Amino acid sequence: MSTSLRVGLLGAAAIAPSALIQPARQVPRVTVTAVAARDRTRAEKFARKHGVPVVHGSYDELLADPQVDAVYVPLPNGLHAEWTLKALGAGKHVLCEKPFASHRAEAERVADAADAAFALSGLVVMEAFHYRHHPLAARMRQIVESGELGELHHVEADVCFPLPRFGDIRYDYALAGGATMDAGCYAVHVARLLTGADPAVTAARMLTLRKDPRIDRAMSAELAFPGGVTGRVRASMWSRRVLSVRARAVGTDGELDVTNFVMPHLYHRVTVRAPREEGGRVVRRERVSRNPSSYACQLSAFAAAVLDGGPVITSARDAVVTMGVLDEIYRACGLPLRGGAQDRRDGGAQV
Repeated sequence: MSTSLRVGLLGAAAIAPSALIQPARQVPRVTVTAVAARDRTRAEKFARKHGVPVVHGSYDELLADPQVDAVYVPLPNGLHAEWTLKALGAGKHVLCEKPFASHRAEAERVADAADAAFALSGLVVMEAFHYRHHPLAARMRQIVESGELGELHHVEADVCFPLPRFGDIRYDYALAGGATMDAGCYAVHVARLLTGADPAVTAARMLTLRKDPRIDRAMSAELAFPGGVTGRVRASMWSRRVLSVRARAVGTDGELDVTNFVMPHLYHRVTVRAPREEGGRVVRRERVSRNPSSYACQLSAFAAAVLDGGPVITSARDAVVTMGVLDEIYRACGLPLRGGAQDRRDGGAQV
């Protein structure tokens, strides 16, 4: 088995420097060897700036490169499934940005292909929920599982940030855009982490774009977990809730409140409080190590899965569950499910 992993980048996306280029400098067994973009000039400019040695003029060219072992897919949401499938067909391991696909059925097709590719060739597919690989995520789950909060009965998660550029690809229906897709996937994922279970969606309400009422700029959904645990997730790219990135778990004996679970390497805070009947006083505040970054933790986990047979905690099968919840949120508020890749513009995820 190889002792190093050579990664190619599909698309000179805005997220790529922080999600791949910089982390690769911290993960000795990973090298970024190639980049491709639909505009070769753009790829060349990116390669010069970030020291990537090989430039390809198309994604297919990069997938055919024998010096590339794995690919990172930071393309617009509606292109994730298509290029993950093509990468698997080319014999490459895949680290694919969230959300994994446009809808659950598409995610299931990719997961079936990923299972087959792993069984036949040992190929690894990982969804890039980088926060999940940081020690903070494990600590959050540990606090809930320890029983310190008592019997869990409610969870909440907010991922709200301002994106007033309504021409941004994340507002493009053809590219599977919308607040639920880009921000809500994090909120749903962390709610699943805290409960250790998968929810049903009981209600949802949204704010949409005037220019395209199929696109949600903000979403709030009510969840029901097994055992009577309730939940609420909020996602926004433009609403009165300008900035809120937090997760909360409420039990009979206390509450857990986590600020900035998505980007914990920048800043985060963990607060445990007594039950509200006791005044909700702060029991303690804590932080886990901010270094390495959540992106470096993710890349290390990806390399370990490929090179050492390590676990894949954000697997294609796990992504199917998350996509199913996102579908149900859209159904609950009367919006159509996101479509496939109709618009082939190059672009990239931002979070």
